[in-house]
Amino acid sequence: MAHRGRILCISFSDINSDSRVLRQLDVLAELGEVTTVGYGDKPAAATEHLEIDADLPSLPQTPAGVALLALRRFDRVEFMGPAVRAAATLLEGRKFDVVVANEARAMALAHRVADGAPILADMHEWAPEERAHVRSWRLLVKPFMIYQCRKYLPKMAAVTTVNDSIGELYQQGFGVRPRTVRNAGAFRELEPSEVGSETIRLVHSGGAIPGRNLETLIEAVRGLDSTYSLDLYLVPGRDNGRYLDQLRALIADDPRITLHPPVTPHELVPTLNQYDVGVFSLPPLTPNHRFMLPNKIFDFVQARLAVVFGSAPETDRLITEYDLGVIARDASAQAMRDTLAALDVEQVRVYKQNSNKAAEVLNSAEDSAVTRSLVAEMLLE
Repeated sequence: MAHRGRILCISFSDINSDSRVLRQLDVLAELGEVTTVGYGDKPAAATEHLEIDADLPSLPQTPAGVALLALRRFDRVEFMGPAVRAAATLLEGRKFDVVVANEARAMALAHRVADGAPILADMHEWAPEERAHVRSWRLLVKPFMIYQCRKYLPKMAAVTTVNDSIGELYQQGFGVRPRTVRNAGAFRELEPSEVGSETIRLVHSGGAIPGRNLETLIEAVRGLDSTYSLDLYLVPGRDNGRYLDQLRALIADDPRITLHPPVTPHELVPTLNQYDVGVFSLPPLTPNHRFMLPNKIFDFVQARLAVVFGSAPETDRLITEYDLGVIARDASAQAMRDTLAALDVEQVRVYKQNSNKAAEVLNSAEDSAVTRSLVAEMLLE
């Protein structure tokens, strides 16, 4: 049996709002004493938390840092991100038995701090094109991410990512074979809520981040009749609320569309359970968009909702296999509007019952077992 070791978990996110990392921490806490490094307050599963100032970006954004990115001096940029430097200072002199690096930008720090201890790199999605739809990111940061992956992925004891399609990209691009750990949440003991005879209640939850195509959902519902309502539970992005303000302006005075404050990851599924259909659509601008398998589809299933998603191979497969709902033909507002308009109450009831059955399978048990076995093996080394 693996001994309870000292485990470090690095995540340049607000961990308490990061469902994937919270699930990871629950598993790590079974196996050892966990120190977390990230933004925000101490997560419940952590033994100790080293907080990074939320105003510090994880990438170098000073004129000098941007110049070095442009000049491809990546060896000099690795530790120039203010959050990375702050984390390195907080971790100075500490020793760990296993280090977990969340996403590519944490790998250099993990390698330095590990000092020979095994590292699990949870890459989440496809790092080289995380925000490749943004021109400045594509020109400056994408080459840096490729450098990070080439340099550090071969040094990792194990690598995980969100689905098989993205795992294949890492194998083709960097010669590593990631294990799949989906964004599925824990099984919840819930029943589908009743579908009203007058209104089909649509809901979306996620980050208020440009590029998430939230405008499409709002525009689609504004073009539908009063049979439909839309509720949005959005986590603010790191833009001081600018994008949320744009969404509010788009919603305007439509009484059928409500923008709610975010709820905690633990409260999210019970909150969603009062609705009928989880909706999401994302244009395939990057490989991460094209091969999306977001936590929200698993949240919708655990909440016993029907789903309507824009087409993408990984989500199409789940929706079709378990008959969870309907797939819009593309990511446009018109396609979402047409798909929703064709739904009737009885169909939604059937899809919600199918979601209820699928919840027994589409949960985190299998994924947690992957993380558990990998880290337990590392603790034996």
